[in-house]
Amino acid sequence: MKLRDSYRKMCTANKGGWPTMAAALGMSRDSLENRVYERKNQSVSVHDSLQMQKISETTFFADAIAAESGGVFIQLPESEICDREELLSKFNDLHAEIGMLSAKFKVHTKDGHVTKKERADLNETGQLIHRHVQELLALTFTVYCQSEKDSDD
Repeated sequence: MKLRDSYRKMCTANKGGWPTMAAALGMSRDSLENRVYERKNQSVSVHDSLQMQKISETTFFADAIAAESGGVFIQLPESEICDREELLSKFNDLHAEIGMLSAKFKVHTKDGHVTKKERADLNETGQLIHRHVQELLALTFTVYCQSEKDSDD
């Protein structure tokens, strides 16, 4: 996702759309649009980007920054309480996603060439898997690590 796309998505994800987002940032809609579309040498500041993300309750800005940096943003669960059965269920979900990636890989490479659209599809599925692996690890540590002082034994 590109930065501009993240800004547009945050504005539309916000209840009330662009006008509400602009008002929350203390500017007019035109001023916000000028920054988002980089008109008249204007741009959205990092501070405003973070505020937009917070107001829209999304992670679009973080996703865009991670993608531009060659990575993926992984939002860890907020001290989500889960038991061992839920953890096993999440592992099973992860296995299903890996199967989905395998099926897509087979289809997209069948002709010996991966198109731009196919590449985006594979990347999206891979990023989903990365997110779920990190979430799974965080939850595993929450469920199985009783304290930070646990020994490595």
